[in-house]
Amino acid sequence: MSTRRTDREGTGLSRKGLSSGTVGLLGAVVIGVSCVAPAYTLTAALGPTVAEVGTQLPAIFLVGFIPMLLVALGYRELNSAMPDSGTSFTWATRAFGPWIGWMGGWGLIAATVIVLSNLAAVAVDFFYLLLSQLLGNPAIAELTRNLPLNIATTLVFIALACYISYRGMETTKTVQYVLVTFQLVVLAWFAVAAFVHVADGTAFDATSISADWFNPFAVGSFSAFAAGVSLSIFIYWGWDVTLTMNEETTDPERTPGRAGALTVVVIVLVYLAVALATISFAGVGDGDLGAGNPDNQESIFAVLAGPVMGPFAILMSMAVLSSSAASLQSTFVSPARTLLAMGHYRALPEGYGRISPRHKSPGFATVAAALAAAGFYVLTRLVSENALWDTITALGLMICFYYGITALACVWYFRAQAFTSIRNVAFRFLAPLCGGVILLVMFVKTAVDSMDPGYGSGSELFGVGMVFVLGIGVILLGVVLMLVWSRLNPAFFRQEVITRGAASGR
Repeated sequence: MSTRRTDREGTGLSRKGLSSGTVGLLGAVVIGVSCVAPAYTLTAALGPTVAEVGTQLPAIFLVGFIPMLLVALGYRELNSAMPDSGTSFTWATRAFGPWIGWMGGWGLIAATVIVLSNLAAVAVDFFYLLLSQLLGNPAIAELTRNLPLNIATTLVFIALACYISYRGMETTKTVQYVLVTFQLVVLAWFAVAAFVHVADGTAFDATSISADWFNPFAVGSFSAFAAGVSLSIFIYWGWDVTLTMNEETTDPERTPGRAGALTVVVIVLVYLAVALATISFAGVGDGDLGAGNPDNQESIFAVLAGPVMGPFAILMSMAVLSSSAASLQSTFVSPARTLLAMGHYRALPEGYGRISPRHKSPGFATVAAALAAAGFYVLTRLVSENALWDTITALGLMICFYYGITALACVWYFRAQAFTSIRNVAFRFLAPLCGGVILLVMFVKTAVDSMDPGYGSGSELFGVGMVFVLGIGVILLGVVLMLVWSRLNPAFFRQEVITRGAASGR
């Protein structure tokens, strides 16, 4: 059971009984990189982003990096004052009150549960692809299209990831060291090999790196720019896992914030290296191996790994599989600990606040997240594959929603301290304000654009794009659940558990 201990300010915040001091700075960064899943994310996002912005891909990656870094700085400040596993939920509750706080927590939970199902699906796709490559039988790769087999295998992947997460941070950390190191080594191998081909004159469409590639103003239109930024924001998502395990890190006031900022920096360096290598080798045209070829956009590494890495191309399939599998496991950390905090503070049934006595992990919440992800995948996959991918596209809305709320919570919570020092102006006011505003603007822009049926798979409901219907629908579902729970158990919403407040002006 959870252990309540009121903090010195009398806010109601307390520890949950998690295993403290089990993750250091390096372990936190490794888990953060794992959750972002660079190998999986790049193979899925490089092609679509190139289709939008062409050679300005590095510029868009840098533009997407800016709000992530600004928000990460705001998260760091909130964590230093209130290290709590509820992160967005807890901090927004303290700054804005229980209603906005509950929705901030819902945004994080909904986004991570949805992406868990997608990560499992991608892991299954590459699992059968890898088997086909190892056994030299292309027919095995097609087994992923067998719906009953696909669903069964996906559920097995989710169950395995849930089991590792249930066993606590020590097991999670050990698994992630191996999987993250492997995928980063393979991505570095790919980048170096691509540049060697360019230097030797054996690249498919050798393209010289230009300063113009780093100029976001060279993008053809604002719509293309916005679409590119929306995609780039998605590829950085996941670094905040370093904050949700703050009650389990060494030096919880400082280590999680540092790990979050370091994770974002490591990821942008990896993305820039691979982006430059890909464009230099393949160009942005629509030729056979071109990064702009629509046929290559679903999985750019599946197309380029062979020409770039030769007989070692199978390592890229293994890297993407390990990346998606590693992220599937580490992504469980965020929703489980947010659910734990919401149960602990009575914003959800108190069962979610239970801790495994043996592993000191949020056992009940971890299993609940796994069941939700499994149920979501089975439902959407049985209804329509388009519904699954449109929901993934709608993730951008939820990411911008809860990141934006949390960044602005930093500004409001520290409002009395904002101008007491240059440091506070930079990190407690300007950085989170700019990051939050950028993300909320992107939320509105994406919501408006996604109302067009042509956005996403092209599916629609009464003339409105399915991406908008699903994205806003999930957020509204949270509103309904919040209202129902507020009637069943109003203590949290009456601020009897967590009180709204602000940092003092000292």
